[in-house]
Amino acid sequence: MICLSAASPVFSQGRQPGPSSPLYGARPSSGNPSTGLPTALRDVRIEQKLNQQLPLDLTFRDENGQEVKLGKYFGQKPVVFALVYYDCPMLCTQIMNGMVTSFRVLPFQIGKEFDVVTISFDPRETAALAASKKKVYIDYLPDKMQAGANSGWHFLTGDSANIERITDAVGFRYHYDEATKQFAHASAIMVTTPEGKLSHYFYGVNYSARDLRFGLIESSQNKIGSVTEQLSLYCYQYDPKTGKYGAAVMRVLRITGVITLLGIIALIVFLKPRNRQQITRSAVQ
Repeated sequence: MICLSAASPVFSQGRQPGPSSPLYGARPSSGNPSTGLPTALRDVRIEQKLNQQLPLDLTFRDENGQEVKLGKYFGQKPVVFALVYYDCPMLCTQIMNGMVTSFRVLPFQIGKEFDVVTISFDPRETAALAASKKKVYIDYLPDKMQAGANSGWHFLTGDSANIERITDAVGFRYHYDEATKQFAHASAIMVTTPEGKLSHYFYGVNYSARDLRFGLIESSQNKIGSVTEQLSLYCYQYDPKTGKYGAAVMRVLRITGVITLLGIIALIVFLKPRNRQQITRSAVQ
């Protein structure tokens, strides 16, 4: 999974955001794609810190620009927690798309049975950007859910010190590459107990509503889940100057192409005998 820092496109009201691309205006970038696994990815991972208490004394800014303590959003309900950056054109968008898709079909509603806290790990991002991102996702929810989500889904930004503490607390290891102006990071969301203890990790970009429901139920009862298998999707390695992916990504694309080709060949081999039988019957008749 690949992305770079780029301005988010304008989405029509009520539609799910789609991944961006360099066409929407990438930040200036320099350097060439890696010829192998990028050094930046070597330390990129999400460690599961189950039962870890989030540092609720941290200070962020909400989407209205107000300074808030993280603890403001904990204490009564379980919380779905995500670390993204709002200008991310691909993987972070897919993470939040996966979240909102699951929220749409959950029997629980944001702001009623659970809350959502989304924090940008890019200290350059502003409350105004957080507010515009929030509007996109609130508008994508059904009308009956929007009022609760507006009060229960929080889009926060912060400075480097507070971001470093929260990312460390949840085991979110990412890397900013100065040469390419890209963040390298993996994808997951977490669920916490009402008191702010990490109880579940959900990896990837698609989150089963059923699994998320059970996670919320267990978290509301202060139960801590078990360690889950990690599915690592990385956000890195697109060179907007050349319009090409790095070699690590190209290997994945080539493997996918080979699998597709083998599937086509297998289908042809399977259909050939049937075609011969049909031709033989036609000749006999």
